[in-house]
Amino acid sequence: MQDAQFWILKLDLIEHPEGGYYREVYRSHEFIEGNQLKDNRKGRRNLATSIYFLLKSGERSLLHMLKSDETWYYHHGNPIHLFCIDSEGILEEVIIGPDIENHEFPQYTVPEGTIFGGLVYGEANFCLSSCMVAPGFSFEDFQLLSRHYLLEKYPRHKEIILKLTAETKNSTLYY
Repeated sequence: MQDAQFWILKLDLIEHPEGGYYREVYRSHEFIEGNQLKDNRKGRRNLATSIYFLLKSGERSLLHMLKSDETWYYHHGNPIHLFCIDSEGILEEVIIGPDIENHEFPQYTVPEGTIFGGLVYGEANFCLSSCMVAPGFSFEDFQLLSRHYLLEKYPRHKEIILKLTAETKNSTLYY
């Protein structure tokens, strides 16, 4: 079995600001004007985008939020555990992987506005997945959330917030 470094090199992945590695592989040639979307975004968005995403065990996909739905597709390696906090503040763990007999899903859609991040468990393991965002991904619609903000808003989820956030509050991506 190939290791994470094999896939990072062969798929030409780079580090993602939320953690892990990625490469955009699709950006639709059709657009929607942001003012036609329910949240009245500035500018226009591609109808859809897609990336490869690889997360190694021992690393984390930091808690973040998108203004669009994001569908995850499992490809290879260990499952990835997504931790999702919905608009009501309810925390759900969703496992994206191949073992449907053990409550894993080969694909899962994270609804827009959901706070989420992920982990891959075990040593020397990784998960290779793809993520499709519609309307398409834009860093203008991406919010990497601060530990301070999340602990104030969701103190009952302290354990997972501490695992899936950075300590800093200084980055412009945080609020």
